[in-house]
Amino acid sequence: MLSLEHINLRRGPDLLLEDASVVLHKGWRVGLVGRNGTGKSSLFKLIMGELESDGGNLNLPADWRLAMMAQEVPALEQPAIDYVLDGHRALRRAEKALADAEAAGDNHAIAHAHGELEALHAWQQPARAATLLAGLGFSEAQQQQPVASFSGGWRMRLNLAQVLMSDADLLLLDEPTNHLDLDAILWLQGYLIQQPGALLVISHDRAFLDATVNQILHIEHKQLKHYSGGYSDFERQRAEQLSLQQKMHEKQQAQVAHMQKFIARFKAKASKAKQAQSRVKALERLELIGPAHVDSGFSFDFHKPDKLPNPMENLDAVQCGYPGAPILDQVSLSLRPESRIGLLGPNGAGKSTLMRTLVGELAPLGGRFEKDGDLVIGYFHQQQVDRLAADDSPYQMLSRFYPKWSESQLRSELGRFGFHGDDVFAPVGRFSGGEKARLALAMIVQQKPALLLLDEPANHLDLDMREALTMALQSFEGAVVMVSHDRHLLETTVDEFYLVANGSVVRFDGDLDDYGRWLQQNRRDGKPVKEEKAGDGMDAKARRQQAAQQREQLRPLKKQVEKLEKQLGKCDQTLAEIETALGDEGLYTDDSRKNEMNGLLGDQARLKKQHDELEEQLLEAMESLEQAESELVD
Repeated sequence: MLSLEHINLRRGPDLLLEDASVVLHKGWRVGLVGRNGTGKSSLFKLIMGELESDGGNLNLPADWRLAMMAQEVPALEQPAIDYVLDGHRALRRAEKALADAEAAGDNHAIAHAHGELEALHAWQQPARAATLLAGLGFSEAQQQQPVASFSGGWRMRLNLAQVLMSDADLLLLDEPTNHLDLDAILWLQGYLIQQPGALLVISHDRAFLDATVNQILHIEHKQLKHYSGGYSDFERQRAEQLSLQQKMHEKQQAQVAHMQKFIARFKAKASKAKQAQSRVKALERLELIGPAHVDSGFSFDFHKPDKLPNPMENLDAVQCGYPGAPILDQVSLSLRPESRIGLLGPNGAGKSTLMRTLVGELAPLGGRFEKDGDLVIGYFHQQQVDRLAADDSPYQMLSRFYPKWSESQLRSELGRFGFHGDDVFAPVGRFSGGEKARLALAMIVQQKPALLLLDEPANHLDLDMREALTMALQSFEGAVVMVSHDRHLLETTVDEFYLVANGSVVRFDGDLDDYGRWLQQNRRDGKPVKEEKAGDGMDAKARRQQAAQQREQLRPLKKQVEKLEKQLGKCDQTLAEIETALGDEGLYTDDSRKNEMNGLLGDQARLKKQHDELEEQLLEAMESLEQAESELVD
């Protein structure tokens, strides 16, 4: 087992852990969680012996082999597969021993080295390394290319493959999914589930943690706290603890009420599609998730768009790609205010190409592409994050949107995205990837977009900020098209999936579990993606048009529901103000205020009646909307 006893750990002048203790047993799969900056990576370095504690004891079994995923890769000319094989240190030692023995002509040493290699199944290891690389997205040809030929993200995949090759008793993985697409994440998840050794992993992907760990170690207030179960179990247990605190409990109830209203409005629609059913289940789980993030400090909403064009964009038989190099063909898609689309597909299949076409960065190579002139698009992608002006500060960037705002107003808005104190005036060039991503989202919010095109928006965001983004997207009034490897984010914010593969874009009639099965089948037999079935004899385009027409019929009903909700909210607010005024004892003891008292009582009676009428109208409108949604063609 691994134990930490009364550990004090510093990073520079900051005390990260203070008198912290925990015991982790052999075979445990542990997720290490906590806000950015609390010391997760530093704890990994302490375990690996790269940092020393300022007090306390770290105890590890003497015979344990440890392996930690490196965060940098040098530009080596070594072939990728050889670099991965270097992770198996015992293999490399035995190979060197054999080479040395052969050079010395020592027959006894040669025989001993061959015995060592046989025990290590040395002849199987190149095939094993190739399997690891294939699972992480490397083709057979790429496996022979030099490490230096790959970009930074792909080099990180090589680091991951190398550490998986190690056969360690304890694997320490720091954000292993950061540079992976959904396909590679699903493969890695399956691999780690079958891996026999102990695991300690830092990740902001809650679905990945739920699938791969059975213990959670939470760093908070400079302490280590152990929870049994996966990440969802941790959230549930922590929510129960936080709910004991009245202030936290009140905020929890407000979040739960918001989510219950969302579920009530869309539950009928969910009963019609398998994907939507999984979304409702996820939203129901959020009733327990919310409180675990109630003190995160992140909370924001997308502003109401000034205009919601309908349709926003129409693509009819569009060809996407680059001059002389088309990537997608015959793309037909209609984006409307109610569109909530998640794009699935293998890495390199054209998801980002489609997004760049939708935003206007790439001109269509063929077909008909129509975009409303009043459409405001909010576009998030990693290159945009990297292109933030390094010398600008968050304060300067936000003040361009609101030149008349006071400093306190600007600070308050930036605070919702985690920028406080001197950070609001700091140059962006000093920021981490997560801080830049938060700032990019903050700037998109100020644009008041009607259409959000989000290409991996959760990259570099911690769990608290991901929950804030999830909540904001759920209440966003416009359309969303998203590419993400965060399954929780996809499941809780989109209504339908489209599969981008084999040069086409087709509707995917299933959920993310179905997509995982499709990937496995696709790897086994390489079958092309088939067009959606037309079980009623209607072709795909005609069915999409019919569905679009029926969704258009829902718009008046949705507007009526929203109007009544606003009226009911105003009525509740006014009633609360009157009841506060009626709590003044002077109204009943001062004869000169008798008319004032009677007026307030009259207003109270009138508003209570109005409240009951509005509530009844709202229930009727919601029932009408649910009935209409239940008749919508899938």
